[in-house]
Amino acid sequence: MKDLLLITPPFTQLNTPYPGTAYLKGFLNTKEIGAFQMDLGIEVILELFKKETFEEIFQLAFDNDRIQSENCERIYALKEHYLKSLDDIILFLQGKNQTFARQICTTNFLPQASRFAQLDDMDYAFGAMGMQDKAKHLATLYIEDLSDFIVECIDPDFGFSRYAERLGQSANAFDQLYAQLQDDETYIDQITLELLETRIKDIQPKLICFSVPFPGNLYSAFRSAQFIKANYPEIKIAMGGGFPNTELRSVTDIRVFEFFDFITLDDGELPIELLYENVCHSEPKRRISEMEYKRTFVLENGTIVYKNNSTSSDYKQADVGTPDYSDLPLDRYISVIEIANPMHSLWSDGRWNKLTMAHGCYWGKCTFCDISLDYIKIYEPVAASLLVDRMETLIAQTGETGFHFVDEAAPPSLMKALALEIIKRNLSVTWWTNIRFEKNFTQDLCILLKASGCIAVSGGLEVASDRLLKLIDKGVTVEQVAQVTRNFTEANIMVHSYLMYGYPTQTIQETVDSLEMVRQLFEVGVLQSGFWHQFALTAHSPVGLHPEDYGITPNYKNISFANNDVDFIDSTGIDHSQFSFGLKKSLFNFMHGIGFDIPLQDWFDFDIPETDIDPDFIYNSLAQEPVFNIKPTAKIVWLGSMPLVSEFSKTKKGTTKDFLEFTFHDTADSFQITLEKEKGLWLLDILEDITPQHKPQSFKQLKTSFETQFEDFELFWYAKPINVLRDSGLLVL
Repeated sequence: MKDLLLITPPFTQLNTPYPGTAYLKGFLNTKEIGAFQMDLGIEVILELFKKETFEEIFQLAFDNDRIQSENCERIYALKEHYLKSLDDIILFLQGKNQTFARQICTTNFLPQASRFAQLDDMDYAFGAMGMQDKAKHLATLYIEDLSDFIVECIDPDFGFSRYAERLGQSANAFDQLYAQLQDDETYIDQITLELLETRIKDIQPKLICFSVPFPGNLYSAFRSAQFIKANYPEIKIAMGGGFPNTELRSVTDIRVFEFFDFITLDDGELPIELLYENVCHSEPKRRISEMEYKRTFVLENGTIVYKNNSTSSDYKQADVGTPDYSDLPLDRYISVIEIANPMHSLWSDGRWNKLTMAHGCYWGKCTFCDISLDYIKIYEPVAASLLVDRMETLIAQTGETGFHFVDEAAPPSLMKALALEIIKRNLSVTWWTNIRFEKNFTQDLCILLKASGCIAVSGGLEVASDRLLKLIDKGVTVEQVAQVTRNFTEANIMVHSYLMYGYPTQTIQETVDSLEMVRQLFEVGVLQSGFWHQFALTAHSPVGLHPEDYGITPNYKNISFANNDVDFIDSTGIDHSQFSFGLKKSLFNFMHGIGFDIPLQDWFDFDIPETDIDPDFIYNSLAQEPVFNIKPTAKIVWLGSMPLVSEFSKTKKGTTKDFLEFTFHDTADSFQITLEKEKGLWLLDILEDITPQHKPQSFKQLKTSFETQFEDFELFWYAKPINVLRDSGLLVL
């Protein structure tokens, strides 16, 4: 028995838990509050995609005459082939049946429906894949074919990472969702509620908290809450997470509280702690007006009231504890592979421990972003030593050494400190995160990040136009983005860029020029992955708060439920949606290293102007001479191993000099440098002192140390021996 049950409703990801409940459970541990968490989404998927369930699905579809398309007719005709292999496919995608890859890759072993049609266009992508990845991709297509059958024949709202998402997107009124909840339960609802009831009977909670990160989780959260209210009316129900934090800040429809007793906003730790005290504490229950709340909506005397009467401050990030993934079936998540987008493969393949380097965004200026809300506005970094403590705790708990830092934008200084701490502790980890393409990501910093286990970064280039980047207040230029992405790429860190079209006042010419910039970035090889999305106006962004400054006219509706995405009219009158197909098709080709010579016009079925961008703009941006000035405060770090040293002498014109030869070995090669003995001995001492195991020394400290014995440190620093070390792990940070 546990007083609290934390639930992520269907659906988010197949490969790894969404971290909201794990963050909360980790915090509750620090307060010695018992809680059980469940990822209802993965449990429903595993119940849905098994032989016994699909036997029933095929029969239901046939008996109810739901099979309409040729594609689903084909799947039904091949049902025995699907049923034979389904359980083995799921085991394989869970990493438990790896020898099955050879069967999967056998020609015509798997039944193939419409999803496999794309294979004709993907032969070039398969060439770079090993057998396990190829098999995983084929297995992914197989279960996507079955998902298409579910959508047509069983439940049109089904989706692997979302459910009934249309009901949550821009749902200014509650009417449509409320009406759907009055209908009979769907087949997937029945599975969901059976699993939920089993868990409730087992845990016997007093308070159930739903974490609802996205619109695609909303319907299931409400359907589950409806079931609990009908069958377990004594249990109190709360909702928090990304969706209410952004969409339900002005909710007024009291029907919402037929399903939920509480809706909490922003950081959930203190609000949940207070709800626990109010609902689960052993003291006699007090009247609701006497209870303390933090950023919580409640229904009081038939009216929705926002309660924020607690005098307690929110917890600092150092005090919220380490995320706790216990209770979740970590060995049963399903990894899938999507060839089209390298970064998407990170999101969908493998199980990642989620952590946050810093709460909020250290930049906090982008005009399309919800910078007025606390989750962006309140910036608070976590000390690198504490972060690595948490990493070690999670490794011990989960057995996984992969980490996804889910920051709004990870700060370069903290990433540097984190990398040094990881290397100092000699941890072998793999990690990736989201960044801003800012100039502090130097070549040496990127090398350090790679040495610590960083494999990928994502960041917003948005509209690749300097005028619009300035209007966005992005704080970067296209030239700067090119240089930073080059630094990451040369360090062998994959770079994904978020790309935007349709920003207010964006012209057709700017869209075409932006595409040309993106084409060049991929052509020179400094971008490996990207994704175009059309600008969306959100109510809590600077554009949403001051639309008149950006040349748009919002169409505000009568809002009683969700309030985030806002319809608007752009003063340009351009239909930006017409660019969607061409932008995405061209990007698909660029990501696979083809199509660079195709004229931009050929990606579109309507006339576009020629680009105004110099065809060598990105190339020239990367050809600039490097700056050799080193700040006195720059930290000097040696990542290499200590050398083997031998001594020899040279005699020239009757004068004998002693020299030291250093032989360095790295994982791939070895190299030598030679120095005069005295300077060599100085360097030998310094190399030991500037490894990550010691406190970093500044360039000024090295200069002072050198010049207590010798002259002209700059001449020594820029000479060939140090340049060789600079290419092999001697970093200036």
